[in-house]
Amino acid sequence: MTSPEDVVRRGYDAIADRYAEWAASFESPAMRWVEKLEQRLPERSRVLDLGCGGGGPATRALAARHELVGVDISERQLERARRLVPNARFVRADATEVAFEPESFDAVVSLFMLGHVPRAKQRPLLRRILGWLRPGGWLLGMLGTADADDEVDPDWLGAPMFFASYDEAANRESLEAAGFALEEARVVPFEEPGHGLVRFMWVLARKPA
Repeated sequence: MTSPEDVVRRGYDAIADRYAEWAASFESPAMRWVEKLEQRLPERSRVLDLGCGGGGPATRALAARHELVGVDISERQLERARRLVPNARFVRADATEVAFEPESFDAVVSLFMLGHVPRAKQRPLLRRILGWLRPGGWLLGMLGTADADDEVDPDWLGAPMFFASYDEAANRESLEAAGFALEEARVVPFEEPGHGLVRFMWVLARKPA
């Protein structure tokens, strides 16, 4: 059987260019939340972009001010990212398996990625993210809220894609159980072309100093 990770990798390898065109066709709340994080980070902070994708606006903005490491499971996405963001370092890896030194980042950013992680792996991943952060470090994250068990959409922008999520209350519980202090966490609806109104939970949280 094909694993969720293989579905995501193959899916984004197939649609990397199409995804970039689609994502550029509408405005998500992402950059407003990146700005919230930027207000809290000194210049040249060490930032991990987990599930960085193809070097979109958030990745480019973070790399302009900080020492950025991007991780993605799709080689085609990383090819785009390396071309568009040459001043960052990129690693191809599964976000749930990649290893970093403890307390080696000032911030971890994960946008549009956690919803591609199986439910059973989301909470352990949050605990690993906390471990990578220095005391007082920040998490900027976006989590699904559909409370949907692991499932594959057979035609998402032209390729099969894996999705999973909890609801808002469970997300808060998971973040707090991992050890994060939530500074701001709220569901922000917005329109995605072809998918209608979507509701993601945007989170700015801190590792206690």
